[in-house]
Amino acid sequence: MHLLIYDEDATYLKEKLETKFPDLTIHAAQAGDDVSRIMEGIDILMAKRFRDDFMGMAKNLKWIQCLITGVDYILSIPSLPEDVIITSTRGIHGPQMSELAFLFMLTLTRRFPQTVRNQDNRVWDSRRVSLLYRKKVGILGVGVIGKEIARKCKAFEMTVYGITRTKREMEYVDLSYGPDELIEVLREVDYFINVAPATPETMDMIGAREFDAMKATAYFINIGRGETVDEGALVDALKKGKIAGAGLDVFRTEPLPPDHPLWGMENVIISPHVGGKSDIYPDQILPILEKNLKRFLGGEKKNLINAVER
Repeated sequence: MHLLIYDEDATYLKEKLETKFPDLTIHAAQAGDDVSRIMEGIDILMAKRFRDDFMGMAKNLKWIQCLITGVDYILSIPSLPEDVIITSTRGIHGPQMSELAFLFMLTLTRRFPQTVRNQDNRVWDSRRVSLLYRKKVGILGVGVIGKEIARKCKAFEMTVYGITRTKREMEYVDLSYGPDELIEVLREVDYFINVAPATPETMDMIGAREFDAMKATAYFINIGRGETVDEGALVDALKKGKIAGAGLDVFRTEPLPPDHPLWGMENVIISPHVGGKSDIYPDQILPILEKNLKRFLGGEKKNLINAVER
């Protein structure tokens, strides 16, 4: 059986997996490499994203192990066969994603980009700053990542409002809400963190109505998916001062086009979709890859971790 790992960490993952699966032929390729010559014989694919023309060549493909949580990039490939099993690495991104959420909150609240600009210009501008201490934070999507954000919020004595598809009590969440109560939460919180995935139900979930409901002193943070936000409405809200600022890691079009109005806004922090990345990422996902490979090769194809309903 042949496995292709198509990722920037492919060589490292190949070395780790070869020692435990000596009977498996493992190919390693960097994202962007031409793998057309080997695609026809590939049975298993491990990747974050994959080109449609490569997918069309994979006549023997049986299983795709997505190397990130969101499988929407894989599912959107036109030539994806209907019978191919898809799994993800959901459940390991809490540490890095929650740290990015706090980086955004602290940087925006303390106006740290301006501090760096002042340093570059040798300007001494000492002023009072706002705190996260005892502020209110709303989290849209309290899964593994949302729960870790909520847990860390308690260290700042913040009040946590959690919004989930099914309203329920959750650890570290002070007040629980369903999706139909989104506006109620937006009116109350000082920070609103979107961790929602891209699904038909969440497309443009945050738009003009939602930004109008937020306080003028509140901040919007998106570390979920760009497709969940109406970017035109976000730009309008930022320009008109309907919200205080935004920290954005994901966008509808990536890379963000150079002429996009979000670039250059002083009340916006942009990061290039790095929320899930970390220096320990390959080692974080290896346990899932190993367990799923063991089960798949052992014939347990219906018992894989993070199997995606097609």
